[in-house]
Amino acid sequence: MKGKITMTISIACTALILTMIMFTQFKTVDKTDITAIETMRETELRTELADWKEKNEEIEEKIEETESKIKEYRDELENDENSFKLLENEVKEAKAYVGYTSLKGEGITVTLKDTDMEIRYSDLLNLVNELNAAGAEAISINGERIVSMSDISVVNNAIILVNANRISSPYVVKAIGDKKYFESALTIKGGYIDTIKVDEREIEYNIENNIVIPAYEDEQTLKHATKKAQE
Repeated sequence: MKGKITMTISIACTALILTMIMFTQFKTVDKTDITAIETMRETELRTELADWKEKNEEIEEKIEETESKIKEYRDELENDENSFKLLENEVKEAKAYVGYTSLKGEGITVTLKDTDMEIRYSDLLNLVNELNAAGAEAISINGERIVSMSDISVVNNAIILVNANRISSPYVVKAIGDKKYFESALTIKGGYIDTIKVDEREIEYNIENNIVIPAYEDEQTLKHATKKAQE
Protein backbone atom coordinates (compact mmCIF):
# COMPACT_ATOMS: atom_id res chain seq x y z
CA MET A 1 0.00 0.00 0.00
CA LYS A 2 2.84 2.40 0.86
CA GLY A 3 4.41 1.75 -2.55
CA LYS A 4 1.12 2.54 -4.28
CA ILE A 5 0.81 5.84 -2.39
CA THR A 6 4.39 6.81 -3.32
CA MET A 7 3.69 5.94 -6.95
CA THR A 8 0.53 8.06 -6.97
CA ILE A 9 2.39 11.07 -5.52
CA SER A 10 5.16 10.66 -8.12
CA ILE A 11 2.62 10.59 -10.94
CA ALA A 12 0.93 13.73 -9.61
CA CYS A 13 4.24 15.60 -9.42
CA THR A 14 5.19 14.52 -12.92
CA ALA A 15 1.82 15.50 -14.35
CA LEU A 16 2.26 18.98 -12.81
CA ILE A 17 5.66 19.43 -14.42
CA LEU A 18 4.39 18.23 -17.78
CA THR A 19 1.43 20.61 -17.50
CA MET A 20 3.89 23.48 -16.97
CA ILE A 21 5.61 22.45 -20.18
CA MET A 22 2.31 22.52 -22.07
CA PHE A 23 1.74 26.16 -21.07
CA THR A 24 5.36 27.23 -21.49
CA GLN A 25 5.93 30.16 -23.79
CA PHE A 26 9.08 32.19 -23.99
CA LYS A 27 8.25 35.30 -21.90
CA THR A 28 11.25 37.54 -22.46
CA VAL A 29 10.18 41.14 -22.03
CA ASP A 30 10.02 42.72 -25.50
CA LYS A 31 9.16 46.36 -26.03
CA THR A 32 8.33 46.16 -29.75
CA ASP A 33 9.86 48.75 -32.01
CA ILE A 34 6.76 49.80 -33.99
CA THR A 35 8.78 51.90 -36.44
CA ALA A 36 10.97 48.92 -37.29
CA ILE A 37 7.94 46.72 -37.94
CA GLU A 38 6.36 49.33 -40.20
CA THR A 39 9.49 49.47 -42.36
CA MET A 40 9.86 45.69 -42.71
CA ARG A 41 9.62 44.37 -46.27
CA GLU A 42 6.74 42.10 -47.17
CA THR A 43 9.13 39.17 -47.57
CA GLU A 44 10.48 39.73 -44.05
CA LEU A 45 6.96 39.79 -42.63
CA ARG A 46 6.16 36.56 -44.44
CA THR A 47 9.31 35.00 -42.98
CA GLU A 48 8.36 36.12 -39.46
CA LEU A 49 4.85 34.71 -39.93
CA ALA A 50 6.28 31.39 -41.13
CA ASP A 51 8.62 31.25 -38.12
CA TRP A 52 5.76 31.76 -35.66
CA LYS A 53 3.62 29.21 -37.49
CA GLU A 54 6.43 26.69 -37.17
CA LYS A 55 6.83 27.43 -33.44
CA ASN A 56 3.09 26.97 -32.92
CA GLU A 57 3.23 23.61 -34.68
CA GLU A 58 6.13 22.57 -32.44
CA ILE A 59 4.08 23.46 -29.34
CA GLU A 60 1.14 21.41 -30.61
CA GLU A 61 3.45 18.46 -31.25
CA LYS A 62 4.81 18.77 -27.69
CA ILE A 63 1.28 18.74 -26.27
CA GLU A 64 0.41 15.63 -28.26
CA GLU A 65 3.64 13.97 -27.14
CA THR A 66 2.86 14.81 -23.50
CA GLU A 67 -0.64 13.39 -23.75
CA SER A 68 0.81 10.21 -25.24
CA LYS A 69 3.27 9.91 -22.35
CA ILE A 70 0.49 10.31 -19.78
CA LYS A 71 -1.31 7.42 -21.48
CA GLU A 72 1.89 5.39 -21.16
CA TYR A 73 1.88 6.02 -17.41
CA ARG A 74 -1.65 4.71 -17.12
CA ASP A 75 -0.80 1.62 -19.17
CA GLU A 76 2.26 0.91 -17.03
CA LEU A 77 0.56 1.22 -13.64
CA GLU A 78 0.14 -2.55 -13.43
CA ASN A 79 3.88 -2.93 -13.30
CA ASP A 80 5.30 -0.84 -10.43
CA GLU A 81 8.93 -1.26 -11.36
CA ASN A 82 8.51 -0.21 -14.99
CA SER A 83 6.28 2.68 -13.95
CA PHE A 84 8.84 4.01 -11.50
CA LYS A 85 11.62 3.92 -14.11
CA LEU A 86 9.41 5.59 -16.67
CA LEU A 87 8.41 8.33 -14.24
CA GLU A 88 11.97 8.88 -13.06
CA ASN A 89 13.25 9.33 -16.61
CA GLU A 90 10.42 11.66 -17.56
CA VAL A 91 10.89 13.80 -14.45
CA LYS A 92 14.57 14.23 -15.33
CA GLU A 93 13.68 15.16 -18.90
CA ALA A 94 11.00 17.58 -17.75
CA LYS A 95 13.35 19.30 -15.29
CA ALA A 96 15.94 19.73 -18.04
CA TYR A 97 13.30 21.09 -20.40
CA VAL A 98 12.09 23.81 -18.02
CA GLY A 99 15.64 24.74 -16.95
CA TYR A 100 16.05 23.17 -13.51
CA THR A 101 19.03 21.07 -14.61
CA SER A 102 22.45 22.32 -15.70
CA LEU A 103 23.32 21.20 -19.22
CA LYS A 104 26.49 20.60 -21.22
CA GLY A 105 27.00 20.35 -24.97
CA GLU A 106 28.28 21.95 -28.15
CA GLY A 107 27.24 25.45 -29.05
CA ILE A 108 28.35 29.06 -29.21
CA THR A 109 29.54 31.80 -26.85
CA VAL A 110 28.86 35.39 -27.90
CA THR A 111 30.50 38.26 -26.01
CA LEU A 112 29.29 41.86 -26.34
CA LYS A 113 31.15 44.78 -24.76
CA ASP A 114 30.36 48.43 -24.16
CA THR A 115 32.52 50.90 -26.10
CA ASP A 116 31.65 54.51 -26.82
CA MET A 117 28.35 52.95 -27.82
CA GLU A 118 26.79 50.90 -25.03
CA ILE A 119 25.15 47.53 -25.50
CA ARG A 120 21.38 47.90 -25.07
CA TYR A 121 19.04 45.45 -23.41
CA SER A 122 17.28 45.06 -26.78
CA ASP A 123 20.57 43.82 -28.25
CA LEU A 124 20.57 40.97 -25.74
CA LEU A 125 16.88 40.28 -26.28
CA ASN A 126 17.37 40.14 -30.05
CA LEU A 127 20.34 37.80 -29.63
CA VAL A 128 18.33 35.43 -27.45
CA ASN A 129 15.55 35.44 -30.06
CA GLU A 130 18.06 34.73 -32.84
CA LEU A 131 19.55 31.81 -30.92
CA ASN A 132 16.12 30.41 -30.12
CA ALA A 133 15.14 30.65 -33.77
CA ALA A 134 18.34 28.74 -34.59
CA GLY A 135 17.28 25.88 -32.32
CA ALA A 136 18.96 26.69 -29.01
CA GLU A 137 18.30 24.02 -26.37
CA ALA A 138 19.59 26.17 -23.48
CA ILE A 139 20.76 29.79 -23.13
CA SER A 140 22.41 31.85 -20.40
CA ILE A 141 23.48 35.49 -20.07
CA ASN A 142 26.31 36.19 -17.61
CA GLY A 143 25.45 32.93 -15.86
CA GLU A 144 21.70 33.64 -15.69
CA ARG A 145 19.72 30.76 -17.24
CA ILE A 146 17.06 31.90 -19.70
CA VAL A 147 13.80 29.97 -19.31
CA SER A 148 10.14 30.51 -20.18
CA MET A 149 9.63 32.80 -17.18
CA SER A 150 12.81 34.85 -17.69
CA ASP A 151 12.80 38.64 -18.04
CA ILE A 152 15.31 40.70 -19.97
CA SER A 153 14.53 44.30 -19.10
CA VAL A 154 16.02 47.74 -18.52
CA VAL A 155 15.71 50.27 -15.69
CA ASN A 156 16.23 54.02 -16.28
CA ASN A 157 17.46 53.25 -19.80
CA ALA A 158 20.77 52.12 -18.30
CA ILE A 159 20.56 49.18 -15.91
CA ILE A 160 20.02 45.82 -17.60
CA LEU A 161 18.28 43.11 -15.60
CA VAL A 162 18.07 39.39 -16.34
CA ASN A 163 15.83 37.33 -14.04
CA ALA A 164 15.60 40.52 -11.93
CA ASN A 165 19.40 40.46 -11.39
CA ARG A 166 21.60 43.30 -12.59
CA ILE A 167 24.23 42.41 -15.21
CA SER A 168 26.90 44.53 -16.84
CA SER A 169 29.44 44.54 -19.69
CA PRO A 170 30.95 42.30 -20.89
CA TYR A 171 27.78 40.38 -21.68
CA VAL A 172 28.56 36.71 -22.20
CA VAL A 173 25.74 34.84 -23.91
CA LYS A 174 26.05 31.07 -24.15
CA ALA A 175 23.82 28.70 -26.10
CA ILE A 176 23.78 24.93 -26.51
CA GLY A 177 22.72 23.58 -29.89
CA ASP A 178 24.00 23.01 -33.42
CA LYS A 179 27.15 25.13 -33.40
CA LYS A 180 27.43 25.35 -37.19
CA TYR A 181 23.82 26.46 -37.49
CA PHE A 182 24.37 29.11 -34.80
CA GLU A 183 27.39 30.46 -36.65
CA SER A 184 25.53 30.61 -39.97
CA ALA A 185 22.52 32.33 -38.40
CA LEU A 186 24.57 35.06 -36.70
CA THR A 187 27.15 35.73 -39.42
CA ILE A 188 24.80 35.88 -42.39
CA LYS A 189 25.23 39.12 -44.39
CA GLY A 190 23.11 41.82 -42.82
CA GLY A 191 22.44 39.56 -39.83
CA TYR A 192 22.86 40.04 -36.10
CA ILE A 193 26.65 40.48 -35.95
CA ASP A 194 26.66 42.94 -38.87
CA THR A 195 23.94 44.96 -37.13
CA ILE A 196 26.00 45.26 -33.94
CA LYS A 197 29.18 46.20 -35.81
CA VAL A 198 27.44 48.91 -37.84
CA ASP A 199 27.12 50.96 -34.65
CA GLU A 200 30.79 50.30 -33.82
CA ARG A 201 29.90 48.15 -30.85
CA GLU A 202 32.20 45.28 -29.93
CA ILE A 203 31.13 41.67 -30.48
CA GLU A 204 32.99 38.38 -30.81
CA TYR A 205 31.95 34.75 -30.83
CA ASN A 206 33.51 31.34 -30.25
CA ILE A 207 32.27 27.96 -31.42
CA GLU A 208 32.75 25.41 -28.63
CA ASN A 209 32.25 21.69 -28.01
CA ASN A 210 31.73 21.74 -24.25
CA ILE A 211 29.59 24.65 -23.13
CA VAL A 212 28.13 24.43 -19.63
CA ILE A 213 24.91 26.29 -18.85
CA PRO A 214 23.76 26.44 -15.20
CA ALA A 215 20.33 25.50 -13.92
CA TYR A 216 17.63 28.10 -13.29
CA GLU A 217 17.63 28.75 -9.54
CA ASP A 218 14.40 30.64 -8.87
CA GLU A 219 10.97 29.04 -8.58
CA GLN A 220 8.75 29.22 -11.65
CA THR A 221 5.15 29.94 -10.71
CA LEU A 222 2.12 30.00 -12.99
CA LYS A 223 -0.01 33.00 -12.00
CA HIS A 224 -2.79 32.81 -14.57
CA ALA A 225 -2.65 29.34 -16.12
CA THR A 226 -4.40 26.47 -14.37
CA LYS A 227 -4.76 22.81 -15.17
CA LYS A 228 -7.86 22.07 -17.23
CA ALA A 229 -10.40 19.97 -15.36
CA GLN A 230 -10.71 16.44 -16.64
CA GLU A 231 -13.87 15.99 -18.69
